[in-house]
Amino acid sequence: MAIRPDVTPQSPGEEHPAIGLIGMGAMGNMYARLLSQAGWQKIYICDLPERFEALQAKYEGVPGIHVLRDGHLVSRVSDFIMYSVEAEYIDRVVAEYGPSTKVGAIVSGQTSVKAPEKAAFEKYLPADVQIVSCHSLHGPTVSPVGQPLVLIKHRATDESLTLVENILRSFGSRYVYLSYEDHDIVTANTQAVTHAAFLSMGTAWHSSLSYPWEHGLYVGGIETVKVNIMLRIYSNKWHVYAGLAILNPSARVQIDQFARSTTEIFKLMLAGDAAGLRARIYDARRIVFGDYLDPSGARARAPILLSEDLLDRFSLGKKPSDAASPTSRQAAPPNSHLSLLAMVDCWARLGIKPFEHLDLAATPLFRLWIGVAEYLFRSEARLDSALHAALYETAHRSDDLEFVVAARGWSQCISFGNFELYKERFMHTSAFFESRFEEATKVGSAMIQALMDSSADTSTKSA
Repeated sequence: MAIRPDVTPQSPGEEHPAIGLIGMGAMGNMYARLLSQAGWQKIYICDLPERFEALQAKYEGVPGIHVLRDGHLVSRVSDFIMYSVEAEYIDRVVAEYGPSTKVGAIVSGQTSVKAPEKAAFEKYLPADVQIVSCHSLHGPTVSPVGQPLVLIKHRATDESLTLVENILRSFGSRYVYLSYEDHDIVTANTQAVTHAAFLSMGTAWHSSLSYPWEHGLYVGGIETVKVNIMLRIYSNKWHVYAGLAILNPSARVQIDQFARSTTEIFKLMLAGDAAGLRARIYDARRIVFGDYLDPSGARARAPILLSEDLLDRFSLGKKPSDAASPTSRQAAPPNSHLSLLAMVDCWARLGIKPFEHLDLAATPLFRLWIGVAEYLFRSEARLDSALHAALYETAHRSDDLEFVVAARGWSQCISFGNFELYKERFMHTSAFFESRFEEATKVGSAMIQALMDSSADTSTKSA
């Protein structure tokens, strides 16, 4: 029986498409859970054969889910098949299971880098198989509601695209339609430098043997974003970031430029070149944010980050109520915010306009990070304070030095294209912060949700 494109979970069970999930990592599990909750009755899942029994135990009694031993069995019975495996392994996995794909089925991939996925699908899938790929632009611990979900109609009919839309509609995500090539450009522009910045922060603090929220320099306000998101990234699986950085050519170019921007700005700081530093940073401000500033310098659109006070609720460190305390945010030495200066400088040097992708396909982390950059750069007073700190304050200087070394180290690591080296570097720092991951994940999720709710309220009022 042919599957109707307009089928829904409320349709009779015999009309439901057979949905196959190959790969049950964090995202595969999220998809299985959401599809089951939606009411789809024919969900066939598999992971590595040696995990078969454990997967059976995990999903015993879960409505609609049937655990199979391998991808051959899933591919033979499924009308819609999703490969949820690391980009590093997509070629090998599709080569093994692709030829078993059911005639006329629709195949999709959930990899973060689409170039290897496209090549694998075109090489190994039978000609009678259709391709409608996807990518949820958020992590497994973030609610998919309202988040961008990229759909790529590569080799398929309109009816097949409609069927995929209806299968995934219960997620509550916002569909974004791109090509494979545009997907990789957009994800590089919104994720590559963001990830590099937080990876470098973690490595720098690890090298200093410092939990940054414990000595008063990174507590409250936008420092809360730095700490929570850094911990959130290092608590995830390393391959989530390695694939994007190593396999996406656009990402590698951007990470290399980020390291150069970090180094060159730090040299201006050390040289005490106030005029040179100010000219460079204000030029970057004009290139990246200029289209959104009116002549008076006010924002023409509502800012993403509405209040630093909102962020104070999510600080891992305790901010003393006494404003005179040397560890309070009011009394703490000003920060150069080198990571933010370098990020905006990198975008300017490469001609990237991040706001063009903000509403199209921004991840929650990117929305937060560009919001923090916008908060710093849209105010001349805040930006001048950061530049003054960069030139004349020494409290953060050692951390800035470690950040430069870390940024260059990550860029070099990624340029080698070696996944094992990336993993070793990532896990070394991850182990240092591991004791705070559970707390940081909860706090970080609450922080992201609060900022999303706050932004939504503002958008509604302005509308």
